[in-house]
Amino acid sequence: MKTKYIIMLIAVMLSKGILCPIFGQQTPVFANYNYNTVIINPAHAGFYPDADVTITNRGYLNQIEGSPRNIGLTFNSPLGSENVGLGAGVYSDQVGVTTATSLFGAYSYKLFFDHNYNRARWWSYNPNVLSFGITGGVMIYDENLLELGIQNDPNFANNINTIIPTLGIGILYNRERIYVGVSAPNLLGDSLSSEDNVNIESPYYAYAGYRFFATRFEEVMINPSVLIKYVSGAPTQADFNTKVNYKNKIEVGAGYRTNSSMNFLAGFYVSNHLRVLYNYNQTLKSTPINNTHGIVLSYRFGNGFM
Repeated sequence: MKTKYIIMLIAVMLSKGILCPIFGQQTPVFANYNYNTVIINPAHAGFYPDADVTITNRGYLNQIEGSPRNIGLTFNSPLGSENVGLGAGVYSDQVGVTTATSLFGAYSYKLFFDHNYNRARWWSYNPNVLSFGITGGVMIYDENLLELGIQNDPNFANNINTIIPTLGIGILYNRERIYVGVSAPNLLGDSLSSEDNVNIESPYYAYAGYRFFATRFEEVMINPSVLIKYVSGAPTQADFNTKVNYKNKIEVGAGYRTNSSMNFLAGFYVSNHLRVLYNYNQTLKSTPINNTHGIVLSYRFGNGFM
């Protein structure tokens, strides 16, 4: 598709108010929220006994001008007490002439029910714990409408630049085989925005997963999961995903997002501390952008991915 048609499409979406509620509130793709869950739920802040850093990116290989792309960096760490965890991050979403950059900090408090849990298992650190989290930050929202070159229309006469405070909460329950979480990472929406023509709805998430082994020697772990997203004024969205892990050496997965796309991932552990994952997203609708590629890099300090 030629650039001028893409710009026309973006202009129509902006004029109808479509980009604003979607942009900055996208559900992260399969790989991103499965390996960087603090983005959608602050209760995951400092969940593991060692600090970790995660970098994600998606859409930067797309050749179509204005296509969606995002990049993020997060950090998680427990404090001196095992009950308290901290997280922080920055991530940026770009669609057409619109860019939303979010900076956040997260705090969690955990109640452990098995203090004698043995964490030296190859496959995971999954104690019996209930975690509560709160997150706060800002979203820097920019729409460079003048780049569209639309004349004699007051809706496109000025760029939109605003900083919007964000506040969210979340709960996580985890034990050896199961986990369940609910969260609202931006309860305020656009209520504190200085711009009246910005429309950002508050997303709500609920998710759950189950872990089991394919062999009695516990060498292959399978983890099916589901994530449900609700945003006012939009259809409820569900992600159904499955990951397969072989002794923290190789990991593959696949997922389906209702009426939207299929997701696939594959990765390996370069060392006990470094994990590299590739994510591929294939849309199920007729759109100018049929697929996107992404990379997730995770580094865990201390004992690493034990």
